[in-house]
Amino acid sequence: MNGLRVIPSRRHGRERLYVCLPDGGNVAWYDRETARVNLLGDDRENEVLEALGPFLTGPVTVGPPPVPTPAELARLSLHPDDDLAPNRPGEALLVALERDPGPAHRLRPDPRRRALAAEQATGAALDRLEGAGWHTLHSVPLPGGDRVHHLVIGPGGLFALHVLPARGQRVHVTDPLVALGRREPLPLLRRVRSDADRSSYALTAEVRPVLVLVGAARVTVTAALRSVRLLTDTELPELARLGGMLKPADVEALHAMARDRATWTRV
Repeated sequence: MNGLRVIPSRRHGRERLYVCLPDGGNVAWYDRETARVNLLGDDRENEVLEALGPFLTGPVTVGPPPVPTPAELARLSLHPDDDLAPNRPGEALLVALERDPGPAHRLRPDPRRRALAAEQATGAALDRLEGAGWHTLHSVPLPGGDRVHHLVIGPGGLFALHVLPARGQRVHVTDPLVALGRREPLPLLRRVRSDADRSSYALTAEVRPVLVLVGAARVTVTAALRSVRLLTDTELPELARLGGMLKPADVEALHAMARDRATWTRV
């Protein structure tokens, strides 16, 4: 063994294998789609191919990256454990359910699974905005165990999305209270604003709060909401129509900053 590690990454259906040194530094990556091994230096070619050997299923092209993009350079500068970009929608819930799936038979569905389904549906809709110049980070961890369900960065600015599963239920909003059906109202909008404020502090840029209602049968808002944007899951594509706030270079720079786990440790 030559000490190199192979770390898989999959996002938006594209699979790559990163070849890393023991200290986490990247030396190459293998793109399955193009069957190309991209070397960051030509002094480790044999070692890289040896490490990738069990994963190669046919002939590959080997060489330096053709033209590294800013996004690719941002990924390569991060230790894989510190890169939040590969997070799946509902990542924290997926991990929690894997560790503690709960009883096999229960009278009521596990609320974590409803929350996961809502975050996954929202995440899938947001990932489709990628072609319009938007980036989405899922399940961004905050100190204290909190998290931003989805952080969206694009031409229209930055948005911290909090997802509320409301399948088939009526939702009544009276700032800061949100009530599902006949349940007791909770001051959810305070949490939504707090997540956005903490994100703004971490990124030193304005992050606007958004509450996403997934599957709601009816939504009633008694008065204009202070600073919070309210969207249903079917309205998420509206974000792609926003623009005029950030240039492409600014979007890439903020995305590179936001995907670094260390960015969020100071909030």
